Amino acid sequence: MDLKHIRNFSIIAHIDHGKSTLADRMLEITGTIEKRKMQEQVLDSMELERERGITIKMQPVRMKWQIAGGQQAGGGDYILNLIDTPGHIDFSYEVSRSLRAVEGSILLVDATQGVQAQTLTTLNMAREAGLVIIPVVSKIDSPLARVDDVVKEVSQLLECEESDVIKVSGRTGDGVAHLLDEVIKRVPAPSIESGPRDNEVARVAERAGHFRALIFDFQYSNHTGVIVYIRVFNGSAKKRDRLVFKIAEREFEAIDVGIFTPEETPTESLNGGEIGYIVTGIKEPGIASVGDTIASPKDTEPPLHGYANPRPVVWASIYPESQDDLPLLKQALGRLKLSDSAFTYEEEASGTLGKGYRCGFLGMLHLEIVTERLRREFNLELVVTMPTITYEVKTKNGKISKIYSPALFPDDHDTEEVYEPIVAMKIITPPEYIGGLMKLLYDHEGEVMATDNFGDNRTILTLHMPLRELMRNFFDEVKSVSSGYASISYDIVSSRKADVVRMDVLIADEPVPAFARVVSRRRVTEDAEDTVERLHKLLPRELFTYKIQACAFGRILSSRTLSGVKKDAAGTLSGGDITRKMKLREKQREGRKRLKEHGKVIIPQEVFVKMMRSGDR
Repeated sequence: MDLKHIRNFSIIAHIDHGKSTLADRMLEITGTIEKRKMQEQVLDSMELERERGITIKMQPVRMKWQIAGGQQAGGGDYILNLIDTPGHIDFSYEVSRSLRAVEGSILLVDATQGVQAQTLTTLNMAREAGLVIIPVVSKIDSPLARVDDVVKEVSQLLECEESDVIKVSGRTGDGVAHLLDEVIKRVPAPSIESGPRDNEVARVAERAGHFRALIFDFQYSNHTGVIVYIRVFNGSAKKRDRLVFKIAEREFEAIDVGIFTPEETPTESLNGGEIGYIVTGIKEPGIASVGDTIASPKDTEPPLHGYANPRPVVWASIYPESQDDLPLLKQALGRLKLSDSAFTYEEEASGTLGKGYRCGFLGMLHLEIVTERLRREFNLELVVTMPTITYEVKTKNGKISKIYSPALFPDDHDTEEVYEPIVAMKIITPPEYIGGLMKLLYDHEGEVMATDNFGDNRTILTLHMPLRELMRNFFDEVKSVSSGYASISYDIVSSRKADVVRMDVLIADEPVPAFARVVSRRRVTEDAEDTVERLHKLLPRELFTYKIQACAFGRILSSRTLSGVKKDAAGTLSGGDITRKMKLREKQREGRKRLKEHGKVIIPQEVFVKMMRSGDR
């Protein structure tokens, strides 16, 4: 295939702006998928994606299209390689990787909502990658659409003519054919210089004709091992070719090569400018990595510029409910890591919960998705601790440590200084909700830096806030205060001194590390009462009475008693001397006393899940 007839592009947008629906119409109009086989969210192959209506994993697909007017742009069929990307801020790392494999991006904006906070974030990412941006307004068929206003808003944002903004409906297909034509006209054809390399090295590689490709994703198959998703920048590769991972320095033979239609479809070869996959046959973990270069063994040039490693910002410990499942959990985490390179894990042990793994995630939704996949795909019953962030703690003996777990956070009397990560945040909202948001931001320790008018009757707030406050039901509260109209984007920018303390939770006088939290000193009493109250509602009653307590500073801050299940064993007796019932009741009282001293509260898995989710207030 001639490079001039290839276009590589992605769709980027704020969550729920219609990316998957637009991709569905593209697949249908281009005939990539037969109409009778069409279903909603074709490219969202995971069950969780369909249930939640969101994209979690980016998905490439190849389409064929002939531009309207026949020969005016070169004629013949064009190959359009589309990468559908997630919209939620937790999965922005997926977006950043997709942008390195393409030359252009469709910036999709919902005609009913206008430009949102995450729209600005993804737009900046695309600009930094040097991509051609095609502005598109979606959902023009909606009775709530403000098409003219949003087109004006988008044109001002991109500093382009309003006529450059394309209007489409992913539901009806209106304007989608025109959009495909514009992709061919506006997005440049791939070339070796468009790869993430310096031009001199690129020209040397091009002259040599050696195969060079960048890994932007991969997955694992039980039968064929690691399957790498690549963008080819030079040369070609075919089945049974000897290739090498440049960074891992591991040579292998390609079992198969192919493209995405969207299923994996074998082809004779993969050539420069194309997006496809290579089946490596490697089943060892740690060999394939996102950002590595696959090349011919004869290639002597340095690897292609890869990707910055993702930085986990939320941490939680995951334990199997039964320690017998620990090997299965280890295997499951390893397999999941092959399809989600953004989360990390390392082994740890707890005196109460046994052995497990300390895992790092990109956000609360990312944590929830990973744990849910572990349960569904590997049938694991899990205990997940309360999520936390990384603190840098200086103790009074001068030692400085990074603390990833609340259970390891030092006691208040041993702590001298604590530093925590701070996020720079943007909130776009209609101005009538500013008052309620300001009150909410004060409660979450937000410091507003600037307030500006944005677009049609909207305001953008720029602020700094501790990262830990995002896990305290912040997103839900913002949506509630703004009636769902506010949108949020954020990025970690620095760290600053924090006034926090560890809060422990005791169940039947036994500390439960999974419920330990690091909280603001000024709110510790309120958080203690809230935690105890929620546990009082969630925990099951036992045959004995026990206490639920939260403590900090070495003292109990909140306590509730959960009464035992009352059962009168003597009630079943009838007739006879009253002393029979009295003796039986006394025996029952003694048994309950022993249970109280030695009994253990069994905490169901769903209690940990409900306590983990952002607030569940």
